[in-house]
Amino acid sequence: MMISTRGRYALRVMIDLAEHFHEGYIPMKVIAGRQNISLKYLEQILPALTRNGMIEGLQRKGGGYKLTARPETYRVGDILRIAEGDLAPVACLGCEAKECERAGYCKTLPMWKEFYKMTNEYFDKITLAGLMEGEIFES
Repeated sequence: MMISTRGRYALRVMIDLAEHFHEGYIPMKVIAGRQNISLKYLEQILPALTRNGMIEGLQRKGGGYKLTARPETYRVGDILRIAEGDLAPVACLGCEAKECERAGYCKTLPMWKEFYKMTNEYFDKITLAGLMEGEIFES
């Protein structure tokens, strides 16, 4: 499994907003500059985070984006699932996948299910606050 640029950038944006949590709304241009991410790319990432209630935006002078809750309440797994759509290692486990015709006798399916479970559990135990504090997570 590989996390895309979209997922990595979404995490960078969320960490940036968490680090500046008490500053109110942060303009997209400021986030883009601090994170060295193009405005065009941010325009693709921020709406999904907004739709899913992770951030809120204010479109006027003095506007920008901010977290909707404290950094310790945000799980990395939730952010990645919003950005990536799913963390499934194989297509048959994806959130919109139809049950595979081989599911009843597939010898590898249990392995993939366990890997999927471990991946979600790992990312769900990491918070934005933990990343800001540089906590190391080991299974």
